[in-house]
Amino acid sequence: MEGSLSWCSLVVLALMVMAFVNAPLGAGARAFFVFGDSLVDNGNNDFLVTTARADSPPYGIDYPTHRPTGRFSNGLNIPDLISEHMGMESPLPYLNPLLKGDKLLNGANFASAGIGILNDTGVQFLNIIRIWKQIEYLEQYQARLADIIGPDQARQVVNEGMVLISLGGNDFVNNYYLVPFSARSRQYSLPDYVRYVVSEYRNILSKMYDVGARKVLVMGTGPMGCVPAELAQHSRAGECSIELQRASDLFNPQLNDMLKSLNDEKGDQVFVAANTMKMHMDFISDPQAYGFVTSKVACCGQGPYNGLGLCTPMSNLCPNRDIYAFWDPFHPSERANRIIVQQMIGGAQSYMSPMNLSTILAMDSKF
Repeated sequence: MEGSLSWCSLVVLALMVMAFVNAPLGAGARAFFVFGDSLVDNGNNDFLVTTARADSPPYGIDYPTHRPTGRFSNGLNIPDLISEHMGMESPLPYLNPLLKGDKLLNGANFASAGIGILNDTGVQFLNIIRIWKQIEYLEQYQARLADIIGPDQARQVVNEGMVLISLGGNDFVNNYYLVPFSARSRQYSLPDYVRYVVSEYRNILSKMYDVGARKVLVMGTGPMGCVPAELAQHSRAGECSIELQRASDLFNPQLNDMLKSLNDEKGDQVFVAANTMKMHMDFISDPQAYGFVTSKVACCGQGPYNGLGLCTPMSNLCPNRDIYAFWDPFHPSERANRIIVQQMIGGAQSYMSPMNLSTILAMDSKF
């Protein structure tokens, strides 16, 4: 019986692969690849020895299973909601043993909480998947997929897949400003550091292009000085941290200019800038207009603004997560994530440049 079940499983997989190979990939069978940090990690760090984890309650309290999943959210995160819009399952963490066989056709999430653009960002979290390793995993993924559907089709899956990347915030919060007189702050003035970080980011995105990425949504940094963690440490009356906001204001325009330059170099609109600063500031500046009671106090945490330490089973926990813009000291609630993703999907050029996700999908459907 066990042998026959195994044989049947192989037959089913073979039929699925044949259908996938014979179908035009632009007609709905799209893979989704996710890179970056805790804003988009959906569980890779659960498989690592690291302190950057979201594997205990109350994380996941509003997820369909009501259990922690490794997402730094009360429920769904940004990749989940983009996947929902595209009518597909959210891709599994690359380190999850369940990511095999036909699941590979869906793409993979390579993100790891705590990482940054620079390799020395997040060293305090010990074992995390740095961005160059994430790209190496994409190459490994492509080789694994080639074993199932052949190298040409595997390359096509990556070429036609959607890519989301979130990087940059940790290079400031967990590096340059991690401690007073940090090594990087002694090495660089803030403007020089921003230029250095953006130049390193260009190298990362160029490598992703070389590996096969052709549709890449690049998230800028959010308002780093306005998250509850920073308010708890630097704010007297709820005002955002001036220095961290200055970092955001320097980084994001230079990131946009770099993406335009890369697109010119590649001769195509490969990289799309997501203005996550503006997306966040809409509801941070006027939370009531978006149905939130506060954009300063985290739902889960302790201390001023619930912004100190980690979200744990012993933390203060709000009864209604939908009316809090921030879930924990650093990360938006699921409902705030939905507002962000709505702008990614249909936002004007002030939010998504040169085009939004709906335009990308509509253009692809014509081929």
